[in-house]
Parts: sequence; C-alpha cells; structure tokens
Amino acid sequence: MTLPNWRQILIGVLHRNRKQPYSRYFQLATVRTDGYPANRTVVFRGFLNNTNQLKIIVDSRSEKINQIQHQPFAEACWYFTETREQFRLAGKLTLVGADCDDAELEKARVSTWQELSDNARIQFAWAHPGEKRANPEAFAPSQPDAVTPLANFCLLLLDPVKVDHLELRGEPQNRYLYTRDEQENWTCIEINP
Repeated sequence: MTLPNWRQILIGVLHRNRKQPYSRYFQLATVRTDGYPANRTVVFRGFLNNTNQLKIIVDSRSEKINQIQHQPFAEACWYFTETREQFRLAGKLTLVGADCDDAELEKARVSTWQELSDNARIQFAWAHPGEKRANPEAFAPSQPDAVTPLANFCLLLLDPVKVDHLELRGEPQNRYLYTRDEQENWTCIEINP
C-alpha cells in the first residue's frame, strides 16, 4: 500500500516530536446522543496494519460507546509543540468489541490488548466508568490476563476521509487539505491558513 502524503508527513512529525511523551495524545470529538459535542483526550496506539486507520482503546461500559453507535463520525485534533503543527483528521469510527465477527479486526483487538502496559490493562478491570465513585477496593483488582482481553476492552478505529494539516511556522503559515474520494484516492490542495 502506498501511504498518502498526509500519513507520511504525520509519521515524520511523530518521529520529530518523539521526545515529548504527550505527543502521543490527541483530542477526539464526537456528538452525544443529546446532540451536544463531546471531546476527550485519547492515546494514539498506532495505525491498524496496512491501513490509514488510527487505533484508540475504549471501555465498552463508557458513555463514548453510545455516542459512537448513535453517530459514528468524529474528528481528531492533534497538536505537536516541537514542530508547531496541527492535524485535524475527520472520518468514521469503527468499534471492535468482544462480539466482533471479523476475524482480522478481532485479531487486531487482541494484539492491541497484548501491547498495553499492565497499568493500562488494569484500568479495564476497575469499577464502571462514569458511575458514582466506587469504594477503593474497586480500583485494586487483580491484574488481568496479558494475553486475553477483558470483555469490555474495545479497539476503536478512526478512518480519516479528510485531513487538515497546518504548519504554524513561517509567514504566512502553510495549510494543506487532503480529501479521500469514493475510490479511496487522496487529493491535496493548499489552502489559506
């Protein structure tokens, strides 16, 4: 697979910002079932195999799941302080849960679980997210199995159809808009910052 230009640029930007651990975090905006926007910070877990889909992890018990099922479109906003660049990636979300019947996606879900640290995995064994604060014991479960994901562990994939890349260095600044057509081809135009 030939990588679209935006992805090659993003990989380079991630590499140049690798000394800053927070460069792996981006904001993901969705629409709640009541129509209000919802925004949260998530961790970039890499790209799915040979695709342009960004991997994110979520707990099936969280409110995000209802939002995604109600409205599967989202936008990620990612800012890199070292290189002063912003990427906005808009697209459709795919939720890969324990009930997934696609063998390749289930394999990706399991391998993503196995790549997590113990500290990340144990959070999926904590008390139900978003409910009234539980007793301290609910946050001290035994360590989950490192090979088999808990049933509430989900892989969330963002498949971009539009990428807006802004370089804040320079006068004037540079901005590029990448869009994907129905045949999966990417085009790029330079737009005003």
